Amino acid sequence: MREFRKLFVNKKVIITGHTGFKGSWLTLWLLKLGAKVVGISNGHPSKPSHYNNLNIDKKIKNYNLDIRDLDKLKKVFMSNKPDFIFHLAAQSIVKKSFKNPIYNWETNMLGTINVLESLRFLKKNCIAVFITSDKSYRNLELKRCYRENDLLGGYDPYSASKGSAEFAISSYVKSFFSKNDKIRIGVGRAGNVIGGGDWSENRLIPDCMRSWSKNKKVILRKPNSTRPWQHVLEAIYGYLTLAKELKRRKNLHGEAFNFGPSETNNYRVIKVVRNMRDYWQSVNWIIKKNKNFKESNLLKLNSSKARKFLKWKNNLSFQKTIKLVVEWYKEYFENSKNTYNISKKQIELYEKILTTNYKI
Repeated sequence: MREFRKLFVNKKVIITGHTGFKGSWLTLWLLKLGAKVVGISNGHPSKPSHYNNLNIDKKIKNYNLDIRDLDKLKKVFMSNKPDFIFHLAAQSIVKKSFKNPIYNWETNMLGTINVLESLRFLKKNCIAVFITSDKSYRNLELKRCYRENDLLGGYDPYSASKGSAEFAISSYVKSFFSKNDKIRIGVGRAGNVIGGGDWSENRLIPDCMRSWSKNKKVILRKPNSTRPWQHVLEAIYGYLTLAKELKRRKNLHGEAFNFGPSETNNYRVIKVVRNMRDYWQSVNWIIKKNKNFKESNLLKLNSSKARKFLKWKNNLSFQKTIKLVVEWYKEYFENSKNTYNISKKQIELYEKILTTNYKI
């Protein structure tokens, strides 16, 4: 944590998608590390909104901006001259990608290209971490875990757009940033990230919490689908570590890294729901499969590259992950106005785990 603070204190950090689930947690953690955060987002993607409930608007510089607007995006980059960039802005829901594929493609692929193009005109040292997805891989329902050199580009609009965004990143690295010593770029592919403050539609945890808080049954689309469940702070720890190592080591420029849980944390949806019963009293569900909605059944990541080159690792077991997630929502429903303290407390707990091997 001392290295993180030394790296980010008083540094200007642009976060695209800072009002989203992961973006809001990253914003809060960077503020805690002393960074000067500049947020770029096109409104609040959910209601409730974790970012909105944190009430940190006055602690950062906000731009209400659609990343599809290249001219405005370039102006923000030029006027703020960031030291670090974390690009998270995206259309992140698979089901929504079927309903509005054009918006999905424009945001995920063209939006990424616009960030890259804005970087091209930045005349200062800058570390840029592009957050894509485990769904960037072409999912062949393999039993083995996917590695960074596996095929990219899934078949549904969301997965295909994220894979295409990675092709654009690779192209820009080789075409424009290979001899540009000022800009270093890395790619982070996270697993199925869960945590407090996620209010997205058609995602397991928020669907469960919305239903159970009203004593209703949650609808499970694919109870036997396997996912690499991972706490949001584990993924963000990966992004911060990647930025740190990119700053220190030029040879990581252009590299992609998986940030997923250990293979033992790959569980079926139904296992997640059943384990939440340990911490939440009213747990009920109904299975209602949607034959018109295609989604992968099996997906696992191999994170050995991140462990080897970044010295990053997961610190939370599956059960501890579930415990932290449910405890966040329980405290939220008791007092939603206390969101800042609830979230800050979990970051401090995770920092304690990182530095002292604290057990929860």
